[in-house]
Amino acid sequence: MDLDMKQLAVALKTIAEEKNLPEDTVQEVVEQALAAAYRRDYGDREQEVRVSMNLNSGEVDAYVSKEVVEGEPENDAFEISLAQAKVMKKDAAVGDLIEIHEKVESFGRVAAQTAKQVILQRLREAERDLIMEEYEDKIGTVINATVARVEGNIVRVDLGKAQGIMPRSEQIQGERYYPGQRIKVFLKDVERGFRGPQLILSRGNREFIEWLFRAEVPEMESGAVEIKGIAREAGVRSKIAVFSTVPGVDPVGTFVGGHGTRVNAVVSEIGEQEKIDIIVWDADSTAYITNALSPTKVSKVHLDEQAQKARVSVPEDQLSIAIGKGGQNVRLASKLTGYELDIEQDKEEVNDQSPEPTPAVKPQMPKLKKKSELENSLLDAIEQHGE
Repeated sequence: MDLDMKQLAVALKTIAEEKNLPEDTVQEVVEQALAAAYRRDYGDREQEVRVSMNLNSGEVDAYVSKEVVEGEPENDAFEISLAQAKVMKKDAAVGDLIEIHEKVESFGRVAAQTAKQVILQRLREAERDLIMEEYEDKIGTVINATVARVEGNIVRVDLGKAQGIMPRSEQIQGERYYPGQRIKVFLKDVERGFRGPQLILSRGNREFIEWLFRAEVPEMESGAVEIKGIAREAGVRSKIAVFSTVPGVDPVGTFVGGHGTRVNAVVSEIGEQEKIDIIVWDADSTAYITNALSPTKVSKVHLDEQAQKARVSVPEDQLSIAIGKGGQNVRLASKLTGYELDIEQDKEEVNDQSPEPTPAVKPQMPKLKKKSELENSLLDAIEQHGE
């Protein structure tokens, strides 16, 4: 089966349009494949051949490079005599390389099949490279996408021109995904793999939360407020440290929004099961740790800056709040502040809880005498007084 040039040209133009590939890229791929096919059918595999194809008409022209030699050439595939060369080029000289034009009408079955395979493979590679270039510029941004399918712990997501994957570690805990579901995803990275570029997506990382707030808080763009740090356990709880660069501007209120509209918009995207604590960032580590443990009432903070550790004293009724369910509150506060936090009960409170005093020993009261004994005593006293 010969390779139909006109049919190939039409197919290639269609592929270029569907895959959004530049026509010159497609043409370059095709010409390299046809050069290989030409070497197989008409020449030598070591020959230097350039092929030109007109994608409109399907015409193919081959140009074979040969070295000009004195006398008869030893190998016609690589050499041409000086006399023959001068017919094509008057000023040809020994040692020159001359391109000899050959009109190509068709290729044999094997060469045609090989060319088709090479063309398809190279076009896939060109498409992957195009995707890589396009999405590399979008790393670190949030993209609207559609869930394509769920494969075990991996969710495959359709981004339009490409598909990405969202591993289990990048998903929101407890969130359910189904084909056709429209979601926002954070493009975390573009990895080059054996099968082409792999787009790594996330909904569970800290940057996703920050990007969502950026969309809701215009003051972030102006620089009036900023996010200094985020500690997140996706699907459960997040702590966000915010700061205002403008005196008089309440950073927490700015992120919460009137009647909680801004923070609620973020919660509606990530799911109401995830609680968000917004606290004020402070350059003073003690104040920052105190804020990070919110809503705990902290008594004292003992810092060890060299070891990046801190002992935090809290009242007894605040211990469970400070630690949180499963140690979550103190764990997130540690991530947010960068300090290893050790929660303990306030020592002054412990000292105040001294044991109850031992009751004083009551003086022994004399036992009351019986009535008969009392009467006898009185009679004895009267008799003695009478004497």
